[in-house]
Amino acid sequence: MSARFADYLRTVGRGAHLSRPLSREEAREAMTLVLDGEAAPVQIGAFLLVLRYRGETPAEIAGFVDAVRARLPADPGLSPDLDWPSYADRHKQLPWFTLAAVLLAGAGVRVLMHGIPGEGPATTPAALAALGIAPARTLAEAGEQLERTAFAYLPLSLLSPELAGLFALRPLLGLRTPVHTLARELAPFAPKAQIQGIFHPTYLELHHETQRLLGQQRAITFKGGGGEAQRNPDKPCRTLVHVDGASFAEEWPEWRYGDPHPWRQEPLEVGRIRALWEGELDLPGPRAAVLGTTALALRILGRAAAIEEAEAMAAELWRTRHARPSAVARSLSADE
Repeated sequence: MSARFADYLRTVGRGAHLSRPLSREEAREAMTLVLDGEAAPVQIGAFLLVLRYRGETPAEIAGFVDAVRARLPADPGLSPDLDWPSYADRHKQLPWFTLAAVLLAGAGVRVLMHGIPGEGPATTPAALAALGIAPARTLAEAGEQLERTAFAYLPLSLLSPELAGLFALRPLLGLRTPVHTLARELAPFAPKAQIQGIFHPTYLELHHETQRLLGQQRAITFKGGGGEAQRNPDKPCRTLVHVDGASFAEEWPEWRYGDPHPWRQEPLEVGRIRALWEGELDLPGPRAAVLGTTALALRILGRAAAIEEAEAMAAELWRTRHARPSAVARSLSADE
């Protein structure tokens, strides 16, 4: 039991009139105690539940990120162009966005995706495995993958074993906690840009302001399919954007492709993702989700100056995908 941590727990939990949010520095110190193993499990559970019930502030999340970043391995020279967090641990639809990441990698964008294993048959690692892409086993291997294919997937356990361990509290506490928000904003190794998809629209502003506090120069945040960075083409997409110090909202129109796709009713078979890439399946809805997500990334990377240009570029990348080397193309050729 940590008396120091009890002070922070008291600060956030004394009731409606006496409690207050932590400052960024206080949040950094509190999370440092957690990561250092100086807080008791009951203290950690109480702390996370109080914050979840009350709602985290951007300063608190920024402070938590500061604490985790201070413990990250020394920068191995990964130099990602695009940070892609993937932390929706229970997918109810296929993670088609993995094809958007691969499409961008084929265009020379260095994509670093990171996340947790998740549950069920349609996790991000399972989808990548169906595409012939294995998670990096070390940071050095991630660097090699970025050099060779412009794409790497890092399990959170490689970046921060202590933070990864906090995800194991979900079954005990019965709900997600602020560690899910924290991990999404980790953005390791100073990426040039970040794409962020969240499930609850009320968290849009939280992530947007946290990105500003953390100094992320280029970031795009939107309500994504299944809580991932996957654009829902059936609806207009409101994005919150940071570009070189300017912050603004941008509304993307729905992507018209025909009859709505049965997202929640489709078979959760990750082999369908590879089949779409290979042209063995014709699925207009998932293809529109891939292209729409790719367009969002191209926009925040600065490769397209307007929505229409980004969408046209994404469509062209898809049309010519087999003419360029990519993570999938290399892995498929290695399988043959």
